[in-house]
Amino acid sequence: MPKFNYVAMDSRGKETKGTIEGANLNEAIGRVKEMGYFPTKVIPEAEKEKGGKKGKPAPTPGGKAKKSAFEINIKIPGLGGKVKPKVMTAFTRQLATLVDAGLPLLRGMRVLEKQERHPTLKRIIGDIAVAIEGGSTFSEALAQHPKVFNRLYVNMVKAGELGGVLEVVLNRLAEFMEKAEKIKGKVKAAMFYPAAVITVAVVILGVLMVFVVPRFEQIFADMLEGAKLPGFTTFVINIANMIKSRTILIGDAAPWGLPAFPGPVVWGVVGFFILLKVLLKLKKGRYYFDKFKLIMPVLGPVISKVAIARFTRTLGTLVSSGVPILQALTIVKETAGNVVVAQAVAKIHESVKEGETITAPLDASKVFPPMVISMVDVGEQTGALPEMLMKIADTYEDEVDNAVSAMTSLLEPIMIVFLAVIVGSIVIALFLPLIQMINQLGGDAGSRGGGED
Repeated sequence: MPKFNYVAMDSRGKETKGTIEGANLNEAIGRVKEMGYFPTKVIPEAEKEKGGKKGKPAPTPGGKAKKSAFEINIKIPGLGGKVKPKVMTAFTRQLATLVDAGLPLLRGMRVLEKQERHPTLKRIIGDIAVAIEGGSTFSEALAQHPKVFNRLYVNMVKAGELGGVLEVVLNRLAEFMEKAEKIKGKVKAAMFYPAAVITVAVVILGVLMVFVVPRFEQIFADMLEGAKLPGFTTFVINIANMIKSRTILIGDAAPWGLPAFPGPVVWGVVGFFILLKVLLKLKKGRYYFDKFKLIMPVLGPVISKVAIARFTRTLGTLVSSGVPILQALTIVKETAGNVVVAQAVAKIHESVKEGETITAPLDASKVFPPMVISMVDVGEQTGALPEMLMKIADTYEDEVDNAVSAMTSLLEPIMIVFLAVIVGSIVIALFLPLIQMINQLGGDAGSRGGGED
């Protein structure tokens, strides 16, 4: 019996290779599927040996030629890897619309492949279409690309296929992704103005304190001819000199004739971010950082509400699409985006696995507020848990929108007053010596006028 070499993906997206016997290519593909794998490449062993010599590359089941062993695969940044959520949302909505209109799935994929402009997604859509033509289901084809289609996406599609309601699930998935992008866009848009103002303010203050104020020290020394500067002016100049010497050294202060080089503050900031990145790689470091994000002043309540909205909408979408509750909780844990919330979901999973309700471990986690626990309890008792989860998500998304709007409206006047005080103090400090000099000139003129009389 002829042998075939195969390359396949398991349910977790891990690639595996091997050899299998089969009467023909289709039987070999079927045997790989029976093993629980999703075949991406199956070729006769003899053709592989010929392909390694002068023969042409062996074709794959989908009709695409196998790449030569000597072909160099160069990945250009921006043209490979993951696809942005915004692009994925548009793709899902378009596919949902086409399938809902009655267009066959394979034909819909080919239509989307032709019009897709994102190179990575275009290639992946083509690969999915080839896999479907080779006999794979849509969810199996999606599972071959775990970097683009996460477990939530694949499992929802699989539930839709099993229930014969793929168009309904695709629409729910599109709505889920659109709402997730909407809330993320609102937070980003609301924080853009304060971030831009703070950045510009820091740059302007940095230029004033590093370049402008220190130069006035020499100017005042020449103008006042050794007279003592006002105390406030001396205080501001000392701060400027400290900032200049601790951040960057300019001109004569730099060794070896260099115009400027980073100072200890710059290296301190760089070191802090490197240390933070290393700590976030550790489990405990990530846990405490995520916990701090939930309880931090001002931003903590907003981040907490975003996490709750994400948890309830994800779980509600999965359960309403027909995904079993235990499997849905596992997916929610992996896509929580916060270690503290993920651990709480893991405890809920263990509790439900033992036959208990969701409400008790939800309350014991101390992560979710009483209103969420009460609404989930009502949803469980009435058998309308998915609908109740969706209502909770809608409520908290509205609260996030209101909280962000209130926070930005409060930040604007605070930043304006802060900048006015800082810049005004610098201006006053620079004008005080001029006022002192004018007073001295006025006093000298008065004394000379009295002497002439």
